[in-house]
Amino acid sequence: MAKPGYRLALFATALALLVVMLGAYTRLTHAGLGCPDWPGCYGFIGVPQSAEQLAHAEQHYPQAPVEAHKGWNEMVHRYFAGSLGLLILALAIQALRRRGEPGQPLKLPLLLLGLVTLQAAFGMWTVTLKLWPQVVTAHLLGGFATLSLLLLLTLRLSARWPALPALSVRLRRLAALGLLLVIGQIALGGWVSSNYAAVACVDLPTCHGQWWPAMDFANGFHLTQHIGPNYLGGQLDSDARTAIHMTHRLGAVLVTLVLLLLAWQLKRHGQARLAALLLLALAGQLSLGISNVLLQLPLAVAVAHNLGGAVLLLTLVSINYRLRRASVMAVAATPERSSQDPTRSAQLPYA
Repeated sequence: MAKPGYRLALFATALALLVVMLGAYTRLTHAGLGCPDWPGCYGFIGVPQSAEQLAHAEQHYPQAPVEAHKGWNEMVHRYFAGSLGLLILALAIQALRRRGEPGQPLKLPLLLLGLVTLQAAFGMWTVTLKLWPQVVTAHLLGGFATLSLLLLLTLRLSARWPALPALSVRLRRLAALGLLLVIGQIALGGWVSSNYAAVACVDLPTCHGQWWPAMDFANGFHLTQHIGPNYLGGQLDSDARTAIHMTHRLGAVLVTLVLLLLAWQLKRHGQARLAALLLLALAGQLSLGISNVLLQLPLAVAVAHNLGGAVLLLTLVSINYRLRRASVMAVAATPERSSQDPTRSAQLPYA
């Protein structure tokens, strides 16, 4: 039976997925600076519309003319992100109130509360530092981390998944490696997006008709670059953007090989459904990535590619959770350990 808070955590996870998509849409429509201030928009809770509001915006932000469609893209994202923050606060309060109950996670909801607070700060810095790529990428990673931890909390509160048999340590390590590589690939994708390098190469499998085009890795991955004045549209030259794009492609090849191996191993261990789910998520993401290049980044496909990355990440989180839970339950079922501590099975962190 699901524990109290399960439905709230599930709803928060769905909302977090929507927030990630809205963030991608905001970024891809070049609306990251649609409002030059934070948390409002030109000093208002919505985008200025009346003559008085527009006059106020022009007076106080003369360097940022009002573009209503970009402003609304940004504010809708903020509204949903703020709602998500309130849901996470509710989950944290509920966890504190039920902290003495068996199986009630406490550290995870509190970690989520701290993370979403940090996310709000990154949202502010995204605007005040004028889309500095380091902050934009960190903000994207924070959004994916929030989504992943919410799914983990939902899984822990669900108690609906049937227990898996104890599986090999190598399989768990391979699943953990796959998760780490997907996180790294998402970080690279964020760096591609924040530096406007998605269309640095418009052909496949080559780039500019070459297998190894001219690339400037030093500037492409210069993480200590100075701040400002404005990174809308990017500041890097073609060779630096090509280096970023090609690194993301190579990362995709590595991720694909590891996840194919993981899917094969899952099937060998009798987990055909998990393997099929992983292959489906991987195939969808690869198809969207290729389409982005060949079709030169159409908005719908680009947003879907962000969604695909989130789905692939959630798939790996679910696989790792189930493999880890199977391992912990197998340890608890060992007669020697169980006889030493009869309450151990009720205290398992993944139970």
